[in-house]
Amino acid sequence: MAFVRKKSVLPIYLVGGTWLVWSAVAPLYRPTHYIMAGLTSAAVYYLGKIILPDKGYELPDEEKASTQAQPQAQSQPKEPENPELQALLQERDRALSEIRRLNDAIQDETLSQQMDRLEHTTGKIMDAVMKDLDKLPQIRRFLNYYLPTTLKLLNAYDRMDATGVEGANIDGTKGRIEDIMETICTAFDRQLDALYGQEALDISTDIDVLEQMLAREGLGSMNLSADQQD
Repeated sequence: MAFVRKKSVLPIYLVGGTWLVWSAVAPLYRPTHYIMAGLTSAAVYYLGKIILPDKGYELPDEEKASTQAQPQAQSQPKEPENPELQALLQERDRALSEIRRLNDAIQDETLSQQMDRLEHTTGKIMDAVMKDLDKLPQIRRFLNYYLPTTLKLLNAYDRMDATGVEGANIDGTKGRIEDIMETICTAFDRQLDALYGQEALDISTDIDVLEQMLAREGLGSMNLSADQQD
């Protein structure tokens, strides 16, 4: 806020009135007369300043004035983000981060390659759904069971491998996890492929229609080959 003081002009008017009254009722032909009139005017001026003081005002600065001039633009709230998209993004980041952590912890070369594949495919699945949330129902089971169960198995493998102990239970469990990992990778690949099923069908239909139209117009591949031979 900027503070502005506005001076009162009434004391000046009172001084002018004092000189008019003095000249009308008192003599002004000696220096002492002017001195007396001046002193009287000064007294009237300061008395007027006391009775009628200056006034002060607070004015908004430029930034606040601009804000007040456009209240609607400033007060409009942001549109809330899509909660499903936000949740999917968080799950994507969490899952990929966990796969990377386990990949760094587990030293088995084959499992490491398979986890690289899982990370890549999982990211592609999430990205495809985030671009088209209509596909979200297709990956509900993937999100709710396949992905968390896979992470659970890999975490169990990591804990058992970290013990550095061999035994029937530990080796048997680790072996079963190693055996199923290739199946899991294939399942994730098929989940990604399934997301493009409708799009592939639409493209296939477009190609069929295009081929039929070209054939009717005599512009099909067989006609083009014949024209080239001529």
